[in-house]
Amino acid sequence: MSTKFFSVLLLAALSATGAVAQKAAKPAAKPTTKPATKAPTYSAVGRKVQVFTTAASTNQRLAAAGELSFQPLPQPLETQVCVFIDPNHTFQTVLGIGGALTDASAETFAKLPKAVQQEFMRAYYNPKEGIGYTLARTTIASSDFSTAPYDYIADKDESLKTFSVKHDEQYRIPFIKQAIAAAGGKLTMYVAPWSPPAWMKDNSNRLKGGKLLPKYRQAWADHYVKFIKEYERQGIPIWGLSTQNEPMAVQTWESCVFTAEEERDFIKGYLGPTLKKSGLGDRKLIAWDHNRDQVYQRASTILDDPEAAQYVWGVGYHWYETWTGSSMMFDNVRRVRETYPSKNLLLTEACIEKFDFNKVNDWALGEKYGYSMINDFNNGNVGWTDWNILLDEQGGPNHVKNFCYAPLIGDTRTGKLIYTNIYYYIGHFSKFIRPGAKRISSATTRDWLQTTAFQNTDGSVAVVVMNSSDKQQDFSLWLNGQAAPAVSLPHSISTFVVK
Repeated sequence: MSTKFFSVLLLAALSATGAVAQKAAKPAAKPTTKPATKAPTYSAVGRKVQVFTTAASTNQRLAAAGELSFQPLPQPLETQVCVFIDPNHTFQTVLGIGGALTDASAETFAKLPKAVQQEFMRAYYNPKEGIGYTLARTTIASSDFSTAPYDYIADKDESLKTFSVKHDEQYRIPFIKQAIAAAGGKLTMYVAPWSPPAWMKDNSNRLKGGKLLPKYRQAWADHYVKFIKEYERQGIPIWGLSTQNEPMAVQTWESCVFTAEEERDFIKGYLGPTLKKSGLGDRKLIAWDHNRDQVYQRASTILDDPEAAQYVWGVGYHWYETWTGSSMMFDNVRRVRETYPSKNLLLTEACIEKFDFNKVNDWALGEKYGYSMINDFNNGNVGWTDWNILLDEQGGPNHVKNFCYAPLIGDTRTGKLIYTNIYYYIGHFSKFIRPGAKRISSATTRDWLQTTAFQNTDGSVAVVVMNSSDKQQDFSLWLNGQAAPAVSLPHSISTFVVK
């Protein structure tokens, strides 16, 4: 037998054996595909809706305005005005809503009669009798809303041996402790500096901008730690802090400039490591703390650097970009949220400036707040902090006469509180949208109705609807084929609570 012929026979045999083996082998198991899990469906059938309304030209102020019932409405027509809500799709989780406990607020509070002080605390912090604030901010040393500039350390004390918050013990610390008690013993508090001491800066002045001198970066980082630990020693837990209030503003009051690169390098080289080394690494560090116009540039510069980003909980912002003539730039907030979804967004300050006592009842004050809060939440932020929680009848005290509005005005001449409609507009959010709530999908079919909606941890759904027009608008609150007939009064805000 030739070698060539033998090879052919061998190949044939092997082929036959392989064929038999293939034939005998068990067929491969078909992949088992589980049917897709159907998303949980929130049904409105049988649910009731409680309505609370604040409206211009009426006496309604967070007033109970009846109860609604759902009826079938499978497909609304284009002529039917609707507010659509969908609890099956959720977004960010709410941290809280509140206001700043400043020197000015504390000093005004101290001038009010005891009974009015108690009224004030109930009005802000009691979730049933008031509007249930859960979030607070205060300053590290003085701001413009102090009666004068001050520091916590002696001149040129780089070692911080003289550090003392004795100044705050007269008004601010007792005020904050009363607020914590009124809030049920827990208040999410974060802090921010307006300026380092004058001797740490290149302009030798707490006021009018200037920059932190490089040789004092570590001493300044240590200063945050000193403040947090001392406030906590005195019974005020600190949840978080920002690097610098308004770091791109040269103000007539306390201010200090950090470029984005300078803030990034200070965070990663000094502040972040110092907090960690001091046992405060779990405190939430907030970058920027200035206006929406530059929020993306600041966020990208800091968060694109992994060394800095590891220390940063989120990005804080203010609403004052309108000083340029611009409208509020909510798209910039959304772009940060889209680009850095693992970080948080927090409105850290807002107020209406140029106080005029004759305009404390101007309806536009509250509408500006409602407009901002709806759009800030819809663009991804987790909390909203008003500026001064209380000011006097002059819009102060303020040591550079930068007088502003607050939701409550403490008239020290009469000893009474004046409730502006800012208070009620904020209350439509803070009273019904509680910490831990998740934002849900919501949309309207008319631009004069604006809305945002949340599902609380107790399962209730809170839908805020604001009507900024001069006309009454009937609409349907629509949820998964069910609709509750509702009315939105001219220049009003309502919260619809679905239980």
